[in-house]
Amino acid sequence: MDFPFGDRPIRLAMLGMVEGNGHPYSWSMIINGHYDAEALKTCPYPAIINYIGKQPPETLGIPGVEVTHVWTDDPADALQVAAIAKIANVVARAEEVIGEVDAVIVATDKGFEHVERARPFVEAGLPVFVDKPLCDNRADLETFSRWVAEGRPIVSSSGMRFAKEFAPYHGATHEFGALRTVFATMAKKWETYGIHALESVYPIVGPGFVSVRNTGTYDRNVVHLKHSKGIDVVITTTADQIGGSGFITLAGTEGGVTLRSQDTYTAFKAQLESYIGFLRTGTPPVPFAQTRELMQLVIAGIESREAGGAEVLLSSFGA
Repeated sequence: MDFPFGDRPIRLAMLGMVEGNGHPYSWSMIINGHYDAEALKTCPYPAIINYIGKQPPETLGIPGVEVTHVWTDDPADALQVAAIAKIANVVARAEEVIGEVDAVIVATDKGFEHVERARPFVEAGLPVFVDKPLCDNRADLETFSRWVAEGRPIVSSSGMRFAKEFAPYHGATHEFGALRTVFATMAKKWETYGIHALESVYPIVGPGFVSVRNTGTYDRNVVHLKHSKGIDVVITTTADQIGGSGFITLAGTEGGVTLRSQDTYTAFKAQLESYIGFLRTGTPPVPFAQTRELMQLVIAGIESREAGGAEVLLSSFGA
């Protein structure tokens, strides 16, 4: 494999779909730059119909890249995704794309499945993008860490890292003095959506988290994270907190601000462009050490909750 790919055309496979996650629809349209407007009306995710439909046609598409193959867990979904995003090839088994594409996207958000979903393509030497979270348990984190250490081209991220509303504050909060408290709110489950809140905050405060304590429940997670810079990060991830999702508050010794991410399309496009940049240059958009720390935070949040709110030290994960 001639990775990185430089300027040559790139063929992608979009792989997998689980309930509640419509990324194969939206990501395929964002990458390919075209869609069937009538078929789009059949998409089971009204939010995707809304934000894709609002985009000027010229904003869609990533030059030199196309999703050429699609596979989903339910074959009917693959046919629908292909019809909407005009994908030429629907395969019966995910592994059939090996030898037909240059790289793959694992477009599912159940972290405990990702090692096995990614394994055939990692072992085949294909670059792999894994949707957030990369994983949600220690054993799988060690597997991914080993693969990356071996030079396997694997990246993973949340679109919230690329939210345009938060980007001006990435490592640039000096106007607020020393940060002391960061609040973030997110809907749904900690296992799948906690990473959205974490990755909203992480580029702002930077690496260096010390511990995690989740005193909530499966449906109402209340997570306190301590940072080595003397920052307390408090995240609530609540099942029905849809209307209050995507807020962050930064509070420092000299000022603060409350922000909200609302432009899903722009965040997703920037996220996908970061993967394409990786495919072209070989340089990951985020050092894997940061991805590893973020997964430690996800895992520690689960472990703490299951231990009745016990504090979990990141040092327990080892180097």
